[in-house]
Amino acid sequence: ETDTMPQWAGSSWYFLRYMDPHNDKALASKEALDYWSPVDWYNGGMEHTTLHLLYSRFWHKFLYDIGAVPTKEPYAKRTSHGMILGEGGEKMSKSRGNVVNPNDIVAQYGADTMRLYIMFVGDFEQAATWSTDAVKGSKRFLDKVWNLAESAADSQELTPANEAILHKTIKKVTDDIDTLKMNTAIAAMMTAVNEMTANGVTKGDMGILLRLLNPFAPHITEELWEQLDFAAKTGKMCCQAEWPVYDASKTVASSVEMAIQVNGKMKGTVTVAVDSDEETVKAAALSVDKVQKATEGMQIVKTILVKNRLINLIVKPR
Repeated sequence: ETDTMPQWAGSSWYFLRYMDPHNDKALASKEALDYWSPVDWYNGGMEHTTLHLLYSRFWHKFLYDIGAVPTKEPYAKRTSHGMILGEGGEKMSKSRGNVVNPNDIVAQYGADTMRLYIMFVGDFEQAATWSTDAVKGSKRFLDKVWNLAESAADSQELTPANEAILHKTIKKVTDDIDTLKMNTAIAAMMTAVNEMTANGVTKGDMGILLRLLNPFAPHITEELWEQLDFAAKTGKMCCQAEWPVYDASKTVASSVEMAIQVNGKMKGTVTVAVDSDEETVKAAALSVDKVQKATEGMQIVKTILVKNRLINLIVKPR
């Protein structure tokens, strides 16, 4: 009989029971334990880290010593997620009246906003303070994604200006999901959306963005996936589509926009190839109308180049 011990005793080995839940002869069969053990990745609340970790390992090592389980350790990796605190930084409780009802947030902002904000609120393993005002920021981001999709040009080609940011974002989001850095993955997508909004997008650009965003905001991405005809063309939902793969050579922009100053005063910008030399940038800068007017009748006595950022032309009367 396995149901005679209280509380922590049962919870110390339940993951073994999951491996063979219908076995009425043993806690789990040898075949099931050999196949499933050890647990690859065990995640739990921060408040259970010390005692549950202690009890479950103690219990498991005893079972190993008597030959009941095949592995010395119960799980290969253990992580703990932080607690979301109330608006005042205190633990949520009914007595304090600071409990946030998820249903209220879903009703007001939608399930995707709720889901996105919880992952964006802070580091996975650290406590974070809830902010109802900050929830609105997640909603604004999803609205931006929706508006961007509505403006997408009917082409499957990537916009050249978006290629670098898209490949950088694929790399960042992929790496961050593997390490549970959901907040920085979302931040990377926010940066990408801002840049893509400025550059304009194609359906090809949006196809990549929607697949990256889908684990975080599944409802809006599935809807847009269908509206942009990806569902019809691929025969798959967004969550079933292949995960984007980045090209390392395309994570670096081929061109850069540089500021132009004349005697320290801003006169415009110019787009040049990344790491262009001084003469190339100078020639490009002098082709800008405002720079031509500011240097007319003047002698360039010095050029200050901050590579990939700005060029400052120091001039004086001839």
